[in-house]
Amino acid sequence: MDIKNILVAGKYEELFQKQITNDEFLDFRFIPVDEITLDDLTWADAYVGSKPCSNFNPSNLKWVHSFNAGVNNFLEVDGWKEDTLLTRTICSFGERISEYCLSYVLSDLQFHTYFKEKQVRKEWAPKTPTMVKDLTIVIFGSGEIGQAVAKTFHRFGATVYGVSQSGKQKEFFREITKPASAGPLLTLADWVISTLPLTKETNKLIDDEIFNHFKGAAFINVGRGATVDESAMIEGLNTGKIRYAVLDVLTAEPLPNDSVLWGRDDLVITPHISAVTDLNEAISCFIETFSNIEKKVKLLNQVDFSKGY
Repeated sequence: MDIKNILVAGKYEELFQKQITNDEFLDFRFIPVDEITLDDLTWADAYVGSKPCSNFNPSNLKWVHSFNAGVNNFLEVDGWKEDTLLTRTICSFGERISEYCLSYVLSDLQFHTYFKEKQVRKEWAPKTPTMVKDLTIVIFGSGEIGQAVAKTFHRFGATVYGVSQSGKQKEFFREITKPASAGPLLTLADWVISTLPLTKETNKLIDDEIFNHFKGAAFINVGRGATVDESAMIEGLNTGKIRYAVLDVLTAEPLPNDSVLWGRDDLVITPHISAVTDLNEAISCFIETFSNIEKKVKLLNQVDFSKGY
């Protein structure tokens, strides 16, 4: 693949210069995403950025590299050719998301909210915390991020199950099953964590049929908001099938002011921060990917268009 002209959606010259060696055969353009023109896209062999520009057309590009782990915003654009390469960023997303999930689980087990309330009331009210090793956790999605989350909880001794489209068994999971067979596992769950990417198959995959299997489990979504039927989730909270929810991703982002989710005491909303992209890491991944393309090395971060990730 002959890549010479690289269009970067963002004014990141200084960050790139710190990591990339001068190459007389490469030409970069660093342009804010809302200022990219059709001339820029026609000039480019490769497009690099967090999201497509408003006039984005992949048909003239040889390679598109996303600074994010998820690529649904790029795949929503028409015009992809079979031979256009699409890659995504692989960096510390799994570690960041694992720590995010672990923080809320530990806070719950250690009764942080309960003891803070007792402190305000000047009440001495002992309550024995539970341990992670006593938990059963079901993770939707067994890709790199799902595996990282499973590894973290496995190391703490939790029993970890997985749900994926393939049902393929992977390390750190006691068992992985397909969504249609997830019911028995969900009835055992203390926590259910979704790391699912957004594809045609996962759109509103976690619906009332899934939530009806919950027996008071808490729910965390760190994948994509549209993978969850929010109406079904609200019903699950109302009926007690879902004990508590932590939502870092939502169908509409930013969440509208009039959303009923804002006022609920049985959930926490965070503004899509569980795995904020570190640009230095993203640039390093881009450089490594470009090197592997030149060396014709197998790309571990290449997107399978049929799967959407």
